Amino acid sequence: MVPSNLVITACNNLPRHRIIMATCGGPCMDNVLLITDSYKVTHHMQYPPETTTIFSYFESRGGKFKETVFFGLQYLIKRWLVGQVVTREKIAEAKDIYKKHFGQDVFNEEGWNYIVEHHGGKLPLLIKAVPEGTVVPVKNVLFTVENTDPKCFWLTNWFETLLVQVWYPMTVATNSREQKKIIASFLHETADNMDGLPFKLHDFGFRGVSAVEAAAIGGAAHLVNFMGTDTIASLVMARKYYGADMAGFSIPAAEHSTITAWGKNGELEAFKNMLSRFPKGLVACVSDSYDIWNACENLWGKELKNMIVKRGESNSTLVVRPDSGEPADVVVKVLTILGKAFGTQKNSKGYKVLPPYLRIIQGDGISYETLTGILERMKKLEWSADNIAFGSGGALLQKLNRDTQKCAFKCSFAVVNGEGVDVFKQPITDPGKKSKKGRLTLELQNGKFVTVQEGQGDPEKDLLIPVFKDGQLLKDYSWEEVRGRAEIPLVLEQKKKKNATK
Repeated sequence: MVPSNLVITACNNLPRHRIIMATCGGPCMDNVLLITDSYKVTHHMQYPPETTTIFSYFESRGGKFKETVFFGLQYLIKRWLVGQVVTREKIAEAKDIYKKHFGQDVFNEEGWNYIVEHHGGKLPLLIKAVPEGTVVPVKNVLFTVENTDPKCFWLTNWFETLLVQVWYPMTVATNSREQKKIIASFLHETADNMDGLPFKLHDFGFRGVSAVEAAAIGGAAHLVNFMGTDTIASLVMARKYYGADMAGFSIPAAEHSTITAWGKNGELEAFKNMLSRFPKGLVACVSDSYDIWNACENLWGKELKNMIVKRGESNSTLVVRPDSGEPADVVVKVLTILGKAFGTQKNSKGYKVLPPYLRIIQGDGISYETLTGILERMKKLEWSADNIAFGSGGALLQKLNRDTQKCAFKCSFAVVNGEGVDVFKQPITDPGKKSKKGRLTLELQNGKFVTVQEGQGDPEKDLLIPVFKDGQLLKDYSWEEVRGRAEIPLVLEQKKKKNATK
């Protein structure tokens, strides 16, 4: 793991809106003229003559979950679009690459030079978006893009490639939030309170993603919902782009190498070393290197029992981590063994709870699909969800794609020869890909989100806020704002009840 202070120090020395992750291993491409799909390089020649406006929008057309958490656009805007992003040097670089790439000169050199000459290299675009952290049902507009200079109509969809990448943080945040709803419901049923919820799903995904930048973006998206992470890059992301002083937290924890390095016969000493080195606070220890049942019953439950119990005097906790086997089976058996060794208490709802100095974390095989089965098994055997936390890696940050929520960016309106044209697609082979028409607004009607099409919406009621215009960031959402909007209903309900009793 890269020390957090090293990453943060390195990044603090970089310009705010051109941050390159210190761990990326070398210079990162930062020429926006090259951040697009090849075919878009030729699109300036394909629109109707006398086109002056292209208006496009982004939505989730459906997918795995019925609603989405909108998050990550602010990162993309700050990282790529703010300020002078077009220069003569970048134009020359792009011209050379595209001539070799296509074998002919199809690059819009004149158009990009116009942006340098008339806009100082700043992008003449207007982006309006729903506030970050907002939870919106699928099939609604989430942001719109249009050109602000009639000579730059071709620019709107040039940035489709980049802006559609908001699908990733949005989908991770949505996936994470859906898991939060599951955990919260079981805590509500089987625990005295939900105070531990923010730390019930820990991000183990750094090594499982495709790049450091993906870890930063996806990890930050998870932290919109939870506060536990081992993905340090996500902390940098949340700090640099959303002003979070510290978005996530972790604890000292063992991995298999730090236990198995003591040898099979030295497992007891390895465990004892963990308790001795970290005598106060939370400490997690992987316990399945050889025989998880022996580790729980004899090593933790007998040999080291007094040390563990003594931790309770300083409100400190050992977290036992199984890391293999069928998750639901392993979890309940570990709980049963530890419960027998250390005893349990019944909480106010009649469910068993281990002593406060002892908990477990299941970090293998955790996903949206498996959580309910594990927690249901625990509930059936009268174990409170308070006894356990979960760690998730690939299923949290990597086992997703753009089609998970069917994200798409489409043109819906144009001005050609001075006349507005409602633009749409309606493939006969796939009705689900029918796109929206005309200028769009997102409004609340009878408490429900509704996308109003064909310019029929009320601008005064439009929930889409201008966030970028002509090279300037217009809205800078704080981390607290994003988290607040994304909170799940059950937590909001509990907070309301607490406030009412004060």
